Amino acid sequence: MPSMRARVLLRLFRSRSKGVKTDWTTLAAIHRFREQAEKGAARFGSVPKGITCTSVDVDGRPGEWIRPAAAPADRVILYAHGGGYISGSITDHRGVVAKLARRSGVATLLFEYRLAPEHPFPAAVEDSVRAYRWLLNQGFKPEQILLAGDSAGGGLALVLLLALRQQSIPLPAGAVAISPWTDLLSRGESYVTNAAVCLSPEGTWTAFGDHYAAGQDKGQPLISPLYGDLQGLPPLFITTGGAEVLRDDAIHFADKARQAGVAVTLIVGAGLFHCYPVLAPYFPEATRAMNGICDFIRNQLKISPAS
Repeated sequence: MPSMRARVLLRLFRSRSKGVKTDWTTLAAIHRFREQAEKGAARFGSVPKGITCTSVDVDGRPGEWIRPAAAPADRVILYAHGGGYISGSITDHRGVVAKLARRSGVATLLFEYRLAPEHPFPAAVEDSVRAYRWLLNQGFKPEQILLAGDSAGGGLALVLLLALRQQSIPLPAGAVAISPWTDLLSRGESYVTNAAVCLSPEGTWTAFGDHYAAGQDKGQPLISPLYGDLQGLPPLFITTGGAEVLRDDAIHFADKARQAGVAVTLIVGAGLFHCYPVLAPYFPEATRAMNGICDFIRNQLKISPAS
């Protein structure tokens, strides 16, 4: 059972989303969703003290360096934001990524990829590959880079591993995927069994997947990494909430990766919701998961806790 603090937050979130019905097939609904995400970030997305944020051009796409004061100069996290491939930006994810950068002690490059439906697949994948190549061109070695992302961004981080391997580009030191969206065909049982308790509004994942795939096969690995060949991937750290519809996306991907010989750490937060670790330190389960993520990052990048 979730902790008392987690249950209080869960009741609050559910009361806000109760009864919300939206036609997610329309561009107007997507624009409203984007606006709501930006407004929410303005209220809750503050940057911790000791963090500097610097805009940068990442091969033609907006990017931002989010740096802790004592971050090593030769290590980096490349972060792909969430938002169902139809939303998400630097401004609405700055607070989340700044928290990860501060807790891990690692400079993080948050970049914006093109969004559907204006820019469907493969735009997000192409932009992610360019961001990774940009880091290599800045002098970072693959073993000095770690990928991370949440929700669709978590799935995109896993897709990026497959795309890099496909293009014979050396892989990074590892990847963190928070509630990753790995199966846009929505075949996991949790899409049904958790539908009534998940905080995601009804119909979002199907509609967002339709916008992103734009009539293409949702089962191709660079859209749904669950269906890819996972052999040879670097170590992975995956988290998911036990009460979200994407739960099985994470579990099935972790199981398949392990069967392919990949080192995988999987945390399933019993009774918890989508992307719950980003709410650390507001309840203990989030704090433990975030601590595990940061320990993994430092270990894979070979950074001592004292750095």
